[in-house]
Amino acid sequence: MIRVLIADDQSMVRMGFRMILDAQDDIEVVADVEDGVAAVTKARALRPDVCLLDIRMPGLDGLEVTRQLAGPDVADPLKVVVVTTFDLDEYVHTALGNGASGFLLKDAGPALLIEAIRAAHRGDALVSPQVTVRLLKHFEGASARRSVSPPKEPLTARELDVVRAAARGLTNTEIGTQLYMSLSTVKTHLAAVQGKVGARNRVEIAAWAWRSGLME
Repeated sequence: MIRVLIADDQSMVRMGFRMILDAQDDIEVVADVEDGVAAVTKARALRPDVCLLDIRMPGLDGLEVTRQLAGPDVADPLKVVVVTTFDLDEYVHTALGNGASGFLLKDAGPALLIEAIRAAHRGDALVSPQVTVRLLKHFEGASARRSVSPPKEPLTARELDVVRAAARGLTNTEIGTQLYMSLSTVKTHLAAVQGKVGARNRVEIAAWAWRSGLME
């Protein structure tokens, strides 16, 4: 059972998300809260498998909640999926740096909401294709490339293929199908890349790919 915490300042949104998620056999909403302070407190107390966070909330916004629950300095980070209305892309870039492992548009629909939760839980974070390019293309350009550290050791040709596919928003299963490799091989390549480029998850791998000019 995937245990989920919902944080959103709109009661109708929380109710809608709860109804959609609780209707699934494998998902249970363990809490829904209306502000960022309560989100941090409840998440630390309940240790849900996935936290679904709105960006704009009173108390602490979703970006700061993400940092406190999943940031680089958190010893035992939680999985966070950030919900965005998509009109402020720079917020999502900050969420990425703060440890978010998935992005979702508020109007994405029930199917993507469910898949985002399941993807985050299995470590195969959902960055849906329509979100990926618009968000991550912001990392392109000379100024972005100047801030990218080179990998600790060169990536193999196959690792580069996997990275490009992940940066386009493909899931591990889709990458395996496209590149004719098993799911375990895809995961092995991604794990190796994480170590080489210093990324904590596949979203950071994707960001590195765009920043380094790999997607041009």
